[in-house]
Amino acid sequence: MENLKNIAPVEGFDWEAYEKGDVLTGISHEELEKAYDNTLGKVGNNEVVEGTVIGMNKREVIVNIGYKSDGIIPMSEFRYNPELAIGDTVEVYIENQEDKKGQLILSHKKARASKSWDRVNAALDAQEVVKGFIKCRTKGGMIVDVFGIEAFLPGSQIDVKPIRDYDVFVGKTMEFKIVKINQEYKNVVVSHKALIEAELEAQKKEIISHLEKGQVLEGTVKNITSYGVFIDLGGVDGLIHITDLSWGRVSDPKEIVELDQKINVVILDFDDEKKRIALGLKQLTPHPWDALDANLAVGDKVKGKVVVMADYGAFIEIAPGVEGLIHVSEMSWSQHLRSAQDFMSVGDEVEAVVLTLDRDERKMSLGIKQLKADPWEGIEAKYPVGSKHSAKVRNFTNFGIFVEIEEGVDGLIHVSDLSWTKKIKHPSEFTQIGAMLDVQVLEIDVENRRLSLGHKQLEENPWDVFETVFKVDSVHEGTIVEMLDKGAVVSLPYGVEGFATPKHLVKEDGSQAQAEEKLDFKVIEFNKEAKRIILSHSRIFEDVAKAAERAEKKAAAAAKKSASKKEDAAPVIENKAASTTLGDIDALAALKEQLEGKK
Repeated sequence: MENLKNIAPVEGFDWEAYEKGDVLTGISHEELEKAYDNTLGKVGNNEVVEGTVIGMNKREVIVNIGYKSDGIIPMSEFRYNPELAIGDTVEVYIENQEDKKGQLILSHKKARASKSWDRVNAALDAQEVVKGFIKCRTKGGMIVDVFGIEAFLPGSQIDVKPIRDYDVFVGKTMEFKIVKINQEYKNVVVSHKALIEAELEAQKKEIISHLEKGQVLEGTVKNITSYGVFIDLGGVDGLIHITDLSWGRVSDPKEIVELDQKINVVILDFDDEKKRIALGLKQLTPHPWDALDANLAVGDKVKGKVVVMADYGAFIEIAPGVEGLIHVSEMSWSQHLRSAQDFMSVGDEVEAVVLTLDRDERKMSLGIKQLKADPWEGIEAKYPVGSKHSAKVRNFTNFGIFVEIEEGVDGLIHVSDLSWTKKIKHPSEFTQIGAMLDVQVLEIDVENRRLSLGHKQLEENPWDVFETVFKVDSVHEGTIVEMLDKGAVVSLPYGVEGFATPKHLVKEDGSQAQAEEKLDFKVIEFNKEAKRIILSHSRIFEDVAKAAERAEKKAAAAAKKSASKKEDAAPVIENKAASTTLGDIDALAALKEQLEGKK
């Protein structure tokens, strides 16, 4: 108790007023309230004022605007500004000075929106860098919150390099440059790429100024196309053409590299003005031709894979970057050139023989037919003249048939050696492509690798018999099978054909013989060597008439001669002259009647 001090009551304290809840002083409640309000800032609803951040957590930001109570704003309204800190000044929109709970209601989003349009226009004019919050993805790009306005960020404007995954940018705050505003539709387009292009351009100039041909740099695979690979060299891009990826053939660059892979490349060429840099990958390894077996020589056998096909041949890769050409003529001993695809296709493993080898030019020609024996070696013993064989019809010409006895051994049957009896205008009348035909070797041409063959020689020459049958002046029945300008083809017995000119086709009544007519024909010419028989129908009745005429003339001459003798003998036998003369006259008259009747 001794420590207690005596405290005197306030002089003039109104205890009665205190019990009633009135103010302690003599000043009225209204006066005190007025004095209190004068110490606070003057604010009104729907106004935009500045406030100071005095507190914040994950959900809310507390802002003091100098009012009797502080306002609370959701943290989501500050997503665009992740660097917000206590003490920062921010603009707020007063929605309500005091709600039912006596709370001051503020909005930062509405404060930004109220001036956002003026701000984006000013930022465009001043080329100002602004911050924006990437809200979500949309077709072709992203939606970005800039000053409370939803702006469009095209996918091509996110970065200088192609973007493969847009989703990683959602929820990020980044710097942008306003590049376009549509005043009518209130559309805003922003770019992040534009901010770094100027810087990259300066970097490119700096990098290119230090480049040298043959320089080896490390780069990152940025993009892969069908024609090559783009490499990021640290601010500047270079292209490795598909032909410079590997010494071997590359059908798809993805076989060699993959995205984001770090690789060493060599500078092949560059252009200061266009800033194009040509890079190489294969140049970092020795050329495969330089590593080719030094003992490899013409005649050696090699194995490889078919990498490219063409009609004229196939390219065989016997080692990565080392290729040889097998021309189609070296694929088969046959002289009938076909497409190389008939023998092999891409991917086939083949064995071949080295035909030519030029290490300086890095060229090699190969052959596969050399793996088999040349069929023309010992041809005269294998197919001697007079020997008989079976051959396949390969091709026709107007003058004969090309046949193949075996692969690489071809022969020609002349059209005249097809048949002893038929006159064949074109080989297609006799046989067809692909058919098998029996032949006899007539002649061997080793130099041109060609055999002269015959088909009719397999049978005896029937013209030896025809010579005895179709003698000149012999008559045979024949049928006109074809009418030509120069005459008619006549079919005779034994399958033989003859020919009659128009003047020999005149019938006895003066009319002309027609096709399909069957008549008698006289042989007027037979040529065994030329296998030609010339016929005549008109000669048959013409020869009868000529024989009769000759007989009449002969009889008349005989009668005249007989009468002349008798006249010379008349004076000697004068007594018998009358009777003899009468008898001779009767005989001559009878002979004359007979000749006239025949005529």
